[in-house]
Amino acid sequence: MADTAMSGSESRGGEDPSLAYGKETPVETAIWRLRSRGCWTDAAALLAPHASEPAAALERAALLIERCLYTEKGWADAEEALRAAEAVAGTDEERGAAACERGYLAYASTLLGVRDRADEARMALGRAAALIGPSAAGRPLLDFRRGLVAQNLGDSPQAARAAYRRAHEGATAQGDSLLLSFTWRHLAGLALREGELAEARHGFAESLRIREELGYLVGTAPALTALATTETEPEAGRLRAEARRLFQLLGGVPTWLSGQLTPRAAT
Repeated sequence: MADTAMSGSESRGGEDPSLAYGKETPVETAIWRLRSRGCWTDAAALLAPHASEPAAALERAALLIERCLYTEKGWADAEEALRAAEAVAGTDEERGAAACERGYLAYASTLLGVRDRADEARMALGRAAALIGPSAAGRPLLDFRRGLVAQNLGDSPQAARAAYRRAHEGATAQGDSLLLSFTWRHLAGLALREGELAEARHGFAESLRIREELGYLVGTAPALTALATTETEPEAGRLRAEARRLFQLLGGVPTWLSGQLTPRAAT
């Protein structure tokens, strides 16, 4: 399972402590803090007055698409927002970013069994790759999402690993901490699949560390659960218990963790 990436939420030394890490305005900070707590609809509403601006329209669509992945709800709202973002995109980079979101929405729909849109996901991400240059700011995120499609829709772990590594290198170069938390986690997942327990534990631990530092609550339970798979008791149980606490605090989000974190009734 996978999620998306934007930016962090730490206070910045010597600057306005009301601003989240990497954010320039109080509104951007508010959007991040709502997003990090799973309040995507509220975060998207803050962008509605600027929906005619390509960057704001795209961010609004991205928020609502992420909501779909974490809650398995809101597909029509995400589609509507994405169409609006596609309509106002004016440059190749903007059109490429919108195509990247189109591919991600189609990927989420397929992964969660809503509707098979695997071909659409591949085509949209391919179009994004043609529009977003190798050194562009959006390239690491695109590489990561192409890795997700390769792994989860194409059952091609080698192609996925190569894409995740490109994304990891790009995120490192750009200082994109949140995206790094995703690349660490998914590279670790592939390592675990191959029996490389120490490598997997390290990657999962790095992902968790970053998410805790950024205050990315909605992504912390998945990180705790993943790390628990590499630990023995009692540490594994402690990690799962903390993940369960956060999962319940956020109202059962992400929904796809339910089967792992909901206690089974005694028989």
